[in-house]
Amino acid sequence: MDTNTENRVEALEVRLAFQDELLDALNATVARQQKEIDLLQQQIRLLYQQFRSAQPDDGPATSLRDEIPPHY
Repeated sequence: MDTNTENRVEALEVRLAFQDELLDALNATVARQQKEIDLLQQQIRLLYQQFRSAQPDDGPATSLRDEIPPHY
Protein backbone atom coordinates (compact mmCIF):
# COMPACT_ATOMS: atom_id res chain seq x y z
CA MET A 1 0.00 0.00 0.00
CA ASP A 2 1.20 3.48 -0.72
CA THR A 3 1.41 6.19 1.93
CA ASN A 4 -1.76 7.97 0.82
CA THR A 5 -3.82 4.79 1.12
CA GLU A 6 -2.28 3.99 4.51
CA ASN A 7 -3.13 7.49 5.76
CA ARG A 8 -6.70 7.17 4.56
CA VAL A 9 -7.11 3.75 6.19
CA GLU A 10 -5.64 5.08 9.43
CA ALA A 11 -7.99 8.09 9.34
CA LEU A 12 -10.95 5.77 8.80
CA GLU A 13 -9.85 3.57 11.70
CA VAL A 14 -9.62 6.61 13.97
CA ARG A 15 -13.08 7.79 12.90
CA LEU A 16 -14.47 4.31 13.49
CA ALA A 17 -12.98 4.22 16.98
CA PHE A 18 -14.58 7.58 17.83
CA GLN A 19 -17.90 6.43 16.40
CA ASP A 20 -17.74 3.24 18.49
CA GLU A 21 -17.18 5.33 21.63
CA LEU A 22 -20.04 7.65 20.71
CA LEU A 23 -22.35 4.72 20.03
CA ASP A 24 -21.52 3.20 23.42
CA ALA A 25 -22.22 6.54 25.12
CA LEU A 26 -25.52 6.91 23.27
CA ASN A 27 -26.56 3.37 24.18
CA ALA A 28 -25.80 4.09 27.84
CA THR A 29 -27.85 7.29 27.64
CA VAL A 30 -30.81 5.50 26.06
CA ALA A 31 -30.64 2.74 28.68
CA ARG A 32 -30.55 5.31 31.51
CA GLN A 33 -33.47 7.23 30.02
CA GLN A 34 -35.49 4.03 29.66
CA LYS A 35 -34.95 3.27 33.34
CA GLU A 36 -36.11 6.80 34.19
CA ILE A 37 -39.19 6.39 31.96
CA ASP A 38 -40.01 3.07 33.60
CA LEU A 39 -39.70 4.64 37.06
CA LEU A 40 -41.87 7.60 36.07
CA GLN A 41 -44.53 5.29 34.63
CA GLN A 42 -44.51 3.27 37.84
CA GLN A 43 -44.91 6.46 39.89
CA ILE A 44 -47.80 7.62 37.69
CA ARG A 45 -49.54 4.26 38.13
CA LEU A 46 -49.10 4.51 41.90
CA LEU A 47 -50.44 8.07 41.97
CA TYR A 48 -53.40 7.05 39.83
CA GLN A 49 -54.18 4.17 42.17
CA GLN A 50 -53.96 6.49 45.17
CA PHE A 51 -56.22 8.99 43.43
CA ARG A 52 -58.78 6.32 42.54
CA SER A 53 -58.79 4.91 46.07
CA ALA A 54 -59.35 8.40 47.52
CA GLN A 55 -62.44 8.95 45.35
CA PRO A 56 -65.79 8.13 46.95
CA ASP A 57 -67.61 5.23 45.36
CA ASP A 58 -71.11 6.47 46.26
CA GLY A 59 -72.72 7.13 42.93
CA PRO A 60 -71.71 8.97 39.81
CA ALA A 61 -68.83 11.36 39.96
CA THR A 62 -69.84 14.98 40.18
CA SER A 63 -67.84 18.05 39.51
CA LEU A 64 -67.75 21.16 41.65
CA ARG A 65 -69.75 22.95 38.95
CA ASP A 66 -72.68 20.57 39.53
CA GLU A 67 -72.89 21.33 43.23
CA ILE A 68 -75.24 24.07 44.42
CA PRO A 69 -73.43 26.76 46.40
CA PRO A 70 -74.38 26.85 50.10
CA HIS A 71 -76.03 30.28 49.90
CA TYR A 72 -78.89 28.98 47.71
